Amino acid sequence: MNSLRDIVELSPQLRDIETQAMYGLQGQDAAQPLAPPRWDWGEVRKVLLVRLRSIGDTVLATPAAFALKRFLPKVEVDILLEDWVAPLLDPHPHIDNVLALSRGGLIAKAGAARDLRAAKYDVVYNLHGGTTATFLTRATGARHRVGFKTYQYAQLHNHLAPSPLLLWGQQKTHSVEQQLALLGWTGVPVTDRPRTHLGVSPGAAEAINQRLAAVGLTDRKIALIHPAAAFATKQWATENFARVVEYVAERGFAPVAVAATHESAVLENLIDQSSVHIETFDLSLPEVTALAARSQLFVGNDSGIAHIAAAAGTRCVVVFGSSNIAHWRPWNSAPAEVVFEQMACQPCHGYFCEKFDQPECILRVPVTRVTAAIDRVLS
Repeated sequence: MNSLRDIVELSPQLRDIETQAMYGLQGQDAAQPLAPPRWDWGEVRKVLLVRLRSIGDTVLATPAAFALKRFLPKVEVDILLEDWVAPLLDPHPHIDNVLALSRGGLIAKAGAARDLRAAKYDVVYNLHGGTTATFLTRATGARHRVGFKTYQYAQLHNHLAPSPLLLWGQQKTHSVEQQLALLGWTGVPVTDRPRTHLGVSPGAAEAINQRLAAVGLTDRKIALIHPAAAFATKQWATENFARVVEYVAERGFAPVAVAATHESAVLENLIDQSSVHIETFDLSLPEVTALAARSQLFVGNDSGIAHIAAAAGTRCVVVFGSSNIAHWRPWNSAPAEVVFEQMACQPCHGYFCEKFDQPECILRVPVTRVTAAIDRVLS
């Protein structure tokens, strides 16, 4: 792999002092690309990241946005998300515009395609690879459309990167590393593997301050608890979370539990099984971010909320079940631990357990291992 200095020598447009400073050549530990530039970055004015799907997927795209903005601070960096999750990145310090893809079938997609083409992007990175993301990437008409060779309909891109495993020289990659590899292959410095990061809007911060004040928690340490999950194979037993809530309360934390509106039964069950008082809030995604940033500890299942907490800089303990830990663990800068039960069938697809009557991978995790992890991250 070429060194960064070799790349600067190879590319005349990178020889000026300003661009070298942009690359961070002053420090010995400066981030480097994974390959030489594939076009003249001096001609680029607008870049789009396409990352559809879930909360976690959205949070894990923020290192790519950071890497681009650090490399090209004067270039517009936009991101396309699904509308229900788009508020999570509005505002964000490294993203200029958050574009929301509305639900509505072909009509919504056709309208989005028209708007994207009118925006005249120079470079588009398809960080998702699904059919809709690939269709919209092609619809932009951008001069440079970047995806992986393994994508379905890869031919709709005109720059196809090899496997991220090959680019990083690893046997496993995290989701963040996978997305950074796409940028790094085109000459963007990524080798420092930036952490996830979320901005907190003033409105959301004020709303959380008011909620905490209303229940007398203004000056208390907060332990944010998320006992829900998308699938049974990722949801630790609620009675176990009740014991954790009691444990953190003994350590002086005020437990605050959150879940989506359709998961309210999980919160009710948690309250019923716990011997200490638990505050529960029904929050928007920006308010969840603000609460996580205000909290000193997060304990929860492998979920999008865990990734929000990690990106907010909160100390985290995350209980894993069926998911691929190497690919989906929190990508945070604050102390964090993942607690799981090692099993031969883990990881799996996670939609249901194929081996046991119940998802033993998540149910076998004992409370004592989670409380021990809490002690370590707090120390």
